[in-house]
Amino acid sequence: MRIDLRRVATCAALILMVGIVPAARADTWQARVGAQGFDKGVQVLAFLPNEIWIHQGDSITWTFAADEKHSVTFIPLNTPRPTFKTGCPPSVTTPNPATFDGTNCVNSGLINTPGTTYTVTFPNPGNYAVLCLLHVNQTGTIHVLSSAQPIPHDQEFYDRQAAIEERDLLYDRDGGVAAKLRQDSPRDRDEDGDDSSHAMHGMKIVVTGAGELAVTPGGAQSVSKMRFGRETITIHAGQTVEWASSDVSGHSVTFGQEPPGGFGPLDPATASSGVLLTHDSDGALHAVLTSTADSVYSGRISPQNQERAGSNEQGPGATRFRVSFTTAGTYPYVCSYHDELGMKGEVIVLP
Repeated sequence: MRIDLRRVATCAALILMVGIVPAARADTWQARVGAQGFDKGVQVLAFLPNEIWIHQGDSITWTFAADEKHSVTFIPLNTPRPTFKTGCPPSVTTPNPATFDGTNCVNSGLINTPGTTYTVTFPNPGNYAVLCLLHVNQTGTIHVLSSAQPIPHDQEFYDRQAAIEERDLLYDRDGGVAAKLRQDSPRDRDEDGDDSSHAMHGMKIVVTGAGELAVTPGGAQSVSKMRFGRETITIHAGQTVEWASSDVSGHSVTFGQEPPGGFGPLDPATASSGVLLTHDSDGALHAVLTSTADSVYSGRISPQNQERAGSNEQGPGATRFRVSFTTAGTYPYVCSYHDELGMKGEVIVLP
């Protein structure tokens, strides 16, 4: 039997060529984390966009775009959500770039330097939730498709979608945050001619942030006005000021020494040594300051997070904090979570 050496050589070459055909090229997609107003007072707490379709083997690079802290975090299904302090034990953060296969924990850690990037590669098909460990109302969805399936969108679409979501949140297109500030700000006149919608026993009101929650098919997003409604308020000795939060993001009212790390202990009494602290009948924490040298920490002021079935009842959130001032002077204070964003105020106490 004659063997056609040329045909054998051709077949061998084809086999070699098949063997070296490169695999489908893995793409790196771009997305953003957060956005902010020009003075950092308005913060968008969102993944932009918060729903992305990619192929297995692809990566996503998130660029952090705000001075507010955020994380990019993935955890396996049926795993308790970690705190931002524990992250992914034992090292809290995972290397950059990271790989999430659906069974491991990936965490960028808290990042608040605009321009910082964090990249995650997804080797396995599946639908994965992306979380910010600091903001419970900041979630997104990553759909990882097999390489045989078409992707419904391109990078240009994601860029447009991110811009639309940022615009709608950052510029408050529905007017919700502005309306909330107007509604919650003092409106009625008290005996001093000062506005007060909740005045009792000479109490003055300071709106402590305002925010809105938005939901897309990909998850939750929110926007927060990280400012005190009246940055300077003047009262007389013996009067009381109430700070009331209508924000989806937590804030604090801190006079004097800030708690360690800004977030401090869970118990305000630990960070308010020497200051009388009681709870009013409506549950609000009430402090009495007798000197401009006193330090007091309100703890986290925020509505309770949306309840989940099967979780323990936690009761209403701590949304109000009151301070009575017995001595004349100027009392500066901050939100110890967001003072670096400019969330500061002062109470001027006249005799």
